[in-house]
Amino acid sequence: MSDKAVVQGLYDSFATGNVPAVIGAFSPDIEWTEAEGFMYGGTYSGPNAVLENVFMKLGTEWEGFSAVPSKIIDGGDGNVAAFGSYSGKYLATGKSMSVPFAHEWSLRDGLVVGFHQHTDTAVIARDIGI
Repeated sequence: MSDKAVVQGLYDSFATGNVPAVIGAFSPDIEWTEAEGFMYGGTYSGPNAVLENVFMKLGTEWEGFSAVPSKIIDGGDGNVAAFGSYSGKYLATGKSMSVPFAHEWSLRDGLVVGFHQHTDTAVIARDIGI
């Protein structure tokens, strides 16, 4: 399976709520970075840290949160870029957002070893009222 296909599969699994499939594609030494200024901003090491600090919060603090790519580009050598948009309603404020993202994915031997999020955190904070 190509690296691009692995990444597309991750978005597809996330969209259907199959978080175990997403986590299963992570290397034990994954480094996952959420953008500074984002409510979950920071770097998380290991699949369990990503699950606890990102995915579980997205699943419990949001209604209908989605990350939908419009373009995925295989840059070769295990580097994949995805461009798309986030949307969802933040339950704490009842406000919704829709904002573009760019994701950098790094893969080795078919597993995700790195992820870096780029998004407009100021627009997210403004739109959801935090």
